[in-house]
Amino acid sequence: MSEEQTSWHPGEVVPESGIYECDCGAGHHWSTDVKGHRFPPLPAGCPGESWTLQTDAHPGS
Repeated sequence: MSEEQTSWHPGEVVPESGIYECDCGAGHHWSTDVKGHRFPPLPAGCPGESWTLQTDAHPGS
């Protein structure tokens, strides 16, 4: 079995509702996404490549 996915690219389906941060390391690009929707593009000028979950909207569910 493969490792659990920890990052998603713009356009991929959001696996869990929550707050996502881009992987550029600047810590300032956030996106609140809803399960089943698609991830938005990264902000203009952002050197990152993907979104990572920072805060789960429904922990423990």
